[in-house]
Amino acid sequence: MTYCVAIKVNDGLVFAGDTRTAAGVDDVRTYNKLHVLEVPGERVFVILSAGNLATTQYVLAHARREMNDPNVAVSLRTVRHMFDAADYLGQLSVRAQKQATESNMNVNVETTLILGGQITGEDPAIYMIYPLGNCISASPETPFLQIGEIKYGKPILDRFVRSQVKLEDAARCALVSLDSTMRSNISVGPPVDVAILPRDALAISHSLRLDFDTPYYASLKDAWGRQLENAVRNLPKFDWEVQQSLPLSAQPVPVSTMGQQQRQQDGSSQQQGWQGDSWSPDSDPDNGFR
Repeated sequence: MTYCVAIKVNDGLVFAGDTRTAAGVDDVRTYNKLHVLEVPGERVFVILSAGNLATTQYVLAHARREMNDPNVAVSLRTVRHMFDAADYLGQLSVRAQKQATESNMNVNVETTLILGGQITGEDPAIYMIYPLGNCISASPETPFLQIGEIKYGKPILDRFVRSQVKLEDAARCALVSLDSTMRSNISVGPPVDVAILPRDALAISHSLRLDFDTPYYASLKDAWGRQLENAVRNLPKFDWEVQQSLPLSAQPVPVSTMGQQQRQQDGSSQQQGWQGDSWSPDSDPDNGFR
């Protein structure tokens, strides 16, 4: 399986994805799911993929070949807008699936893609491209897109990712999202690829491949785990926990105990006027005269 995520913030774009394509007991394979295509200084595209590997490779191979062919009318080199680039990749994907199904192959040949990047004169953008070739863009309210095993890593994105978040913080959030997914689903696994595209740079500024034993990734995993445990311990206490921690004098008195104390006080008051069988004048406000 797969898990990939793309995040759009005001400062640029972040891309991250795992590399595991099979996770049997004795068959673990990896494949790069993050791909960069660029014309330096003019445009840069990042493609994340999930689904049929053959369909994905068809799309990437044709996109690269046509991008480098000056005689091709429509390619990633010639499109004017990011939406046009997403539509172009969607048509390549549909063509690949159609060719595969014509041979009566009884397999799922669908693939889902995320395309992100920037073309000179436009804002950075990210699009999800569905198997049918249509696409959607990220919204300001939800400035991220996911493909593959999305459910495990989505809560941290929902809580944290906003357009004003710093680019590096968005990258750390993407890594935590991937780590949460890998912890809960064995079909998603390392190494993890990360690419950071600053706004208007038109080039990837940082490209990372991280494994479990990579010092930075190991440190991030450890810090996230410890701070998450501390956060849970510091959550508001239940009522009964608060009462147990109060000093004895500040704890509320049960109703049954209050009734017993009242009866004891009433008995004590009666004893103040009579000491045994004798009357005490000090306890009678009329001093015995009526």
